[in-house]
Amino acid sequence: MILDLARLLLFPALMAFAAASDLFTMTISNRVSLALGLGFFALALAGGMAPYDMLTHVGAGALVLVVAFTCFAMGWVGGGDAKVAAGVALWFGFPHLMNFLLYASLFGGALTLLLLQFRQWPLPYGLAGQAWLARLHAKETGIPYGIALALSALMVYPETEWVKAIDLANLALR
Repeated sequence: MILDLARLLLFPALMAFAAASDLFTMTISNRVSLALGLGFFALALAGGMAPYDMLTHVGAGALVLVVAFTCFAMGWVGGGDAKVAAGVALWFGFPHLMNFLLYASLFGGALTLLLLQFRQWPLPYGLAGQAWLARLHAKETGIPYGIALALSALMVYPETEWVKAIDLANLALR
């Protein structure tokens, strides 16, 4: 039961925290990425994931980490976004990686367009005192891509083996 609750709640909670953190502070703590990695290994071991499967998940995470940090080095994404993307890839492995990346591209593009439009309008006086909103509105500020990454991850997560392994009948009885 504890394992099922962890499968059901840990990853979505970390994604929600990453999105909120990026929205309000334009940063994602290294602790989120660390928790994604440790959480993956803890649940993989507790759930009896085969070593080969674990290695393929690590391979997906490493591949995304290399690509994402190349994007970071080019100034296209933030470091926190790169680490979170790699953490999500670690959880999803190759079977769900393309769906995640497709959603991330679509949600990221939509978020970028919305923010660019939002930044064209003057910020109402009553909202200008909100530091996070003023930072989000500033034209020189980047895009909090962690929001798109989290939404994408939450769209794909229900299709993963993590959720499919949950014994919902057992959870409902308790």
